[in-house]
Amino acid sequence: MTKDGEDMVLTIDFESNEAIYIQLRNQIIIGIAAERIREGDSLPSVRQLADNIGINMHTVNKAYAVLKQEGFIKLDRRKGAVIALDADKLQAVEELREELAVILARCICKRITRREVHELIDEIYDYYAGKCRE
Repeated sequence: MTKDGEDMVLTIDFESNEAIYIQLRNQIIIGIAAERIREGDSLPSVRQLADNIGINMHTVNKAYAVLKQEGFIKLDRRKGAVIALDADKLQAVEELREELAVILARCICKRITRREVHELIDEIYDYYAGKCRE
């Protein structure tokens, strides 16, 4: 549940090779970037989200633990999981560098050109940057 009372819509692809907790983490991060979820918003309780999606509570716990470790949420005894973005930009840049190294290596192996990568990055960045200004 977000601050304004809207239900958070998350979709899990049970046929995907990607772990469910990673799908959940990624959708929450995308929700933050697109400002569907904002700083200070409370996420659903572990039990509530597990029931809504039809997954195990341990899976939601794992997603929330990863989000906490990565600096996207804090766990509050009264409010539960709350969006709290980590201000450590240098650490975020270093993590991005490590993640991009693997992604770009995969791109090179698949013969995706530098230009195609730049176009994709610009498209995705503009999408989220535009959402943040709306």
